[in-house]
Amino acid sequence: MNADSFGRTVDYLRISVTDRCDERCLYCMPEGYRGWVQRDDHMTADEIIRVAEAATRLGFRKFRVTGGEPLVRADIAEIARRLWDLPGVQTLGISTNGTRLASVAKDLKRAGVRSINVSLDALAPELYRRITGGRVESVLAGIDAALGAGFEVIKINCVLMRGINEGEVLPLTRYAAEREMPIRFIELMPVSRADVLDRSSFLSVQELMRRLEREGMLLPLPDFRPGHGPAKYYAYEPIGAKVGFIGALTTRGFCETCNKLRLTADGKLRPCLGRHGEIDLLGSLRAGQTDPAGPLLQAIANKPENHEFAACYEPGRPMTAIGG
Repeated sequence: MNADSFGRTVDYLRISVTDRCDERCLYCMPEGYRGWVQRDDHMTADEIIRVAEAATRLGFRKFRVTGGEPLVRADIAEIARRLWDLPGVQTLGISTNGTRLASVAKDLKRAGVRSINVSLDALAPELYRRITGGRVESVLAGIDAALGAGFEVIKINCVLMRGINEGEVLPLTRYAAEREMPIRFIELMPVSRADVLDRSSFLSVQELMRRLEREGMLLPLPDFRPGHGPAKYYAYEPIGAKVGFIGALTTRGFCETCNKLRLTADGKLRPCLGRHGEIDLLGSLRAGQTDPAGPLLQAIANKPENHEFAACYEPGRPMTAIGG
């Protein structure tokens, strides 16, 4: 297993297969963004698998396919199947906005995908459209299809935005509980523009927890681990929901157990979402350096101790270009 400079085991690779998306979420994509990579700058399926195979040789066991919106790629099921077939892969997940999930859920399940994370920031159709530019009905149909396909874990992700979707917290929690899905509430992070994060828009997970406890009890679930991320889970009574909280900006020691690297759609290895610094892997691959293990080890060595989100962080490029 690979340990970084701070003793953390790094065995989780998040692979962005595209920077394209069929929605325009307020917190993810800056207005007027035109930075889509050219077609020949996207990693091919063969290149993705070559990197993933090298990662498994180094001890990576957990993989998640992200975007942009990964389901816009026509070969997404093929990529998933080839990832799952690699020796040593223990878990394979996909993060999606859910808009195209209804049509491919069964194919993804057959390909080996074990878990699905679906972004859902509101149930009210007009508010959902305001936040994402999309239709919530297609997302709900995708979630229903995923439930029918029988994935091991389906999680709902909701980004907290003060003054925008605060009123959706309880409806979303009930929706998830009724379908026995965990729901995770995520603090807003400056991943598109620095000015996306200010006092008027930021809602901490601690404040949300205090609000929820006015209506019920939050009981810690220290042994509940439906994924490999940093969420801390609670049982929320009397609704019966399993609720996770991801507080990147306000949780002390948030980065202490970080175990991941990111591979962007244009072939850059990124040790930390909340710090600058990338390693160009695709360039070396296409230049004839056939083993990606060296850049992967370099990225592990470059992993910083903490992110810089709370230190006036200025994103160099938006979340849709980095990968979720």
